[in-house]
Amino acid sequence: MGVTAATAQPPPARTGQRWLVLALATLGFAVNFWAWALLSPLGPLFKDELGISSFQQALLLAVPVVVGSLGRIPVGALTDRFGGRVMFPLVSAATIVPVLVLGLVGHGSLATLLCGGFFLGIGGTAFAIGVPLVNGWFPPHQRGLALGVFGVGMGGTAISALTTVPMVKAAGVPTPFLITAAVLAAYAVVAALLLRDPPGRERVAAPMTRRLVAVLRLPITWQASALYALAFGGYVAFSVYLPTYLRTAYALPQDDAANRMAGFVVLAVLARPLGGWLSDRLRPTRVLGGALAVVVVAAAVQAFTPDLVPVGTVAFLTMAVALGAASGAVFALVAMVTPTEQVGAVTGVVGAAGGLGGFLPPLLMGVFYGSLNDYGPGLALLAVCAGLATLFTALLNRGSARAA
Repeated sequence: MGVTAATAQPPPARTGQRWLVLALATLGFAVNFWAWALLSPLGPLFKDELGISSFQQALLLAVPVVVGSLGRIPVGALTDRFGGRVMFPLVSAATIVPVLVLGLVGHGSLATLLCGGFFLGIGGTAFAIGVPLVNGWFPPHQRGLALGVFGVGMGGTAISALTTVPMVKAAGVPTPFLITAAVLAAYAVVAALLLRDPPGRERVAAPMTRRLVAVLRLPITWQASALYALAFGGYVAFSVYLPTYLRTAYALPQDDAANRMAGFVVLAVLARPLGGWLSDRLRPTRVLGGALAVVVVAAAVQAFTPDLVPVGTVAFLTMAVALGAASGAVFALVAMVTPTEQVGAVTGVVGAAGGLGGFLPPLLMGVFYGSLNDYGPGLALLAVCAGLATLFTALLNRGSARAA
């Protein structure tokens, strides 16, 4: 069960160029995640206007998540072949189409929202482009920090949470979609002009299916997938469902619930580079173990639905920091042990697992509340899963220590 370090070093590169690519990749991640998360803050609005059930609302919010997650598998493999310089502008431009459709004609019924949300998932695949791109530009001793900084791009969901509802109230439902489409178009042009692949990058010529089969044989693929499904999946689940949870469990107004979700997202985003930085100095498995143990305690406390101030707020913000740090540590582990030419494909699979980890919890929360009028069992289940993952990382850390 132990892990071994990958030895590939990227060719020398100018420091300024390296950090420019990181900045552009992080920006692209954020913009595409902004688009990917547009439906989440509007879930309560659509529920009221369309008269849909709690389960239908949860399904609406989960569809972009699952499509964006599964799409990371082919997009990661395509990035290994064509590079981030091609894939980032392409995915950003493709995401414009569902954003415009949803904003202009697609928000009038559940069926059109589900269809638009399906294709909105394209934006969620951008993650699988950025990780191999950034990984190729940085030496091994800086990859944890660099990938953690790139992970700040998941804060695009906070942009959506903070701006979508106010823009809808001020100028109507189409407004946030039109603005996001314009930002995506601008980024696609900038990325096409300025983004560069790592020097000396070798284009992978093997068929995609053969590469995916090879990746699935790597132990790190399954180990990191399981851990990321919990760490990033937990983050995605809360960033999607937290406004609904707070409005239902604590009777908060829609804009207040969205702002609190944004606070959760911001803390998780800031904690991600911290998790990567710590992983460069400690073993990633140690960082994972500590962070997941914190999730166990916080989720167990929140399962009893305590008063929102201060206990509930502290529990959720603590989970945000722990989930963000754990997410950063997972990809520090991937960068440490995965051959460079397979990072994109591994990232696609692991990223898919993380996104899928965020797909099921909102559905379960909707089911639990619909049948039991209580969210507690869902949070208790999170505590149990985090406990099992903590034990798993302890075994991984023991194995890596023996291999060192």
